[in-house]
Amino acid sequence: MNRPFLASFSAIISKDQLSIRAIVNDSYQSFNEVMRTPISFIKLLTSDNYRLRIRGFNANQTEILSREYDSDSFGNFELRIPAMIDLNSVQKISVYETSRISGLEIHLGSFYPIKIAEPSKILISDFDKTLVDTKYSTPSEMYYSLNRPLSYFPSVAPSITLLKDYIDLDFQPFILSASPHFYEKPIRDWLYQNDLFISNIFLKDYRHFFSLFEGRLSTKDFKKQGFYKLNQLIDILLMTGIPQDLVLVGDGFESDPFIYMVLKNLIEYKADPWKTWKTLKHHRLFSLTNKQDSYFLTKFYQLSELSRKTNEISIKIFIRATDSNIDGLKNRDYGPYSEINQEVVYYLA
Repeated sequence: MNRPFLASFSAIISKDQLSIRAIVNDSYQSFNEVMRTPISFIKLLTSDNYRLRIRGFNANQTEILSREYDSDSFGNFELRIPAMIDLNSVQKISVYETSRISGLEIHLGSFYPIKIAEPSKILISDFDKTLVDTKYSTPSEMYYSLNRPLSYFPSVAPSITLLKDYIDLDFQPFILSASPHFYEKPIRDWLYQNDLFISNIFLKDYRHFFSLFEGRLSTKDFKKQGFYKLNQLIDILLMTGIPQDLVLVGDGFESDPFIYMVLKNLIEYKADPWKTWKTLKHHRLFSLTNKQDSYFLTKFYQLSELSRKTNEISIKIFIRATDSNIDGLKNRDYGPYSEINQEVVYYLA
């Protein structure tokens, strides 16, 4: 039978809030357990409204939190629940859909929330070209990528070692990629095969391209990843809070260096949010629409306010480079961010 299910779910407890990010959909996907290629998960997400009841339980399985929330028209939930209780007592979260059948709560799953310890340390890494040397430049390369497990592509060993080293230092890891939602299980499989136990994977929701009113992405964002990636980075930090130590790992083939430098300038160097927004408004990597303009400016002020409450912030940027582009990356003119580029660690892989 068709029923609501969780296409994606993340729950993070920081010192002052419980943050939940979820996507609910309304049909069951039967997955191919043999090949596990991206094409086998390509079932597209539908759009609808849902209501979730979030229940939190302590170590004695006593319910200490129960609240209901409505989704947007995509079935997306982006919740930040303030610490009205001792959130560290929440050991398990159960999720129920309550609007589909009157009087019936449909259990969608139970989860252990990730708790951000103090002092907080966060690691955010790109996936394509950073951990796996995938190729999507031509239609034939795209077709090949969709029909092969990610293990068919060369792994980037130095990047994998870098992530493992920081995870061993108790950094909480996140994966941020511009790949579509149906790459989540193949990416998760690949991570586990390489002993990278990362539960939080953030991918692009392509429904935003086709909505006139609620969509945040336009056609130019198919190729320009600036708005999507910086917006997702900010969302992760609004969920976790500003960490004392932040490590950003990416590649030098697209926009990662510039995006990471913008974030470092805004958080570590306390740059003015309005001036930062002005530098990006017409930049070729962003070309913001009117809707994205106002959305970004609001997010910048939220992030800036959080960063000003954190005295000591250290942000390290690692960018994977090759013999052919490392010199160009080190000497590239990044305008007002060129000085920060001297602090970026470019490594060959």
